[in-house]
Amino acid sequence: MRKNRPLKQRISILGCGWLGLPLAIDLKEMGYEVLISTTSESKMALLENNRIPPFLIDIAKPDATLNTFLVTDVLIIAIPFKNLDAFRNLIEIIGETQVKKVVFVSSSSVYPYTNGRVTEETPTAQTPLAEIEQLFIANTAFATTILRFGGLFGYDRKPGKFIRTNKAIQNPDGFVNLIHRDDCLGIIEQIILQNVWNEVFNACAESHPKRRDFYFRETRKLGAPDPIFDETSESSFKIVDSRKLINRLNYHFIHPDLMLID
Repeated sequence: MRKNRPLKQRISILGCGWLGLPLAIDLKEMGYEVLISTTSESKMALLENNRIPPFLIDIAKPDATLNTFLVTDVLIIAIPFKNLDAFRNLIEIIGETQVKKVVFVSSSSVYPYTNGRVTEETPTAQTPLAEIEQLFIANTAFATTILRFGGLFGYDRKPGKFIRTNKAIQNPDGFVNLIHRDDCLGIIEQIILQNVWNEVFNACAESHPKRRDFYFRETRKLGAPDPIFDETSESSFKIVDSRKLINRLNYHFIHPDLMLID
């Protein structure tokens, strides 16, 4: 599904981290012209070795390099940065360029714990990330689709590595909201291919196992000690509902069941 041949377009990816670099490689293989940015000079050679033109950009200190980077058809913003003033300035700069389509990678962390399902209609908490989302939604110079990803995992990012085994874990009966990197890439690619803009989507795997069950499984996969749970802790959770994305994009998750992933 993901490898349909696109019309020739240029895509700029702001951020070449764990998500941005593999996305750039994938899009390049699909036939797009891809540009990518980093804040680290040490990564420039790595990007050049992948034959992806690199740009050294810090949105907190924009310069002429950013204007060149924004000569593009689609801008994907995939940076773990929450400086409200920097994003307000970035949106103003984007609005003065030829960019008309933006994918903003956000997080399901914008939702409070409701002890129930959260959809795109659920009010968000008052957080810097939620405020940044609103800046993109309010702008009228370009179309933005916002992706609220669950916790990211896959490949070298194994959930078991981040589970504490030396301290009691709170909320064992809460639910897990995660998404594999393969699905992150697949969803972004489908948004571009299907030309789906001015939307907000939740994006999490369809299964939501309890923390207790998932954590036991993940630590045992790594041969780590079993986690310890605080059985007296108050249960608070949210289940991130991705049905809007599944229906709108006709998307079939590559990794729908978190308890079946090796």
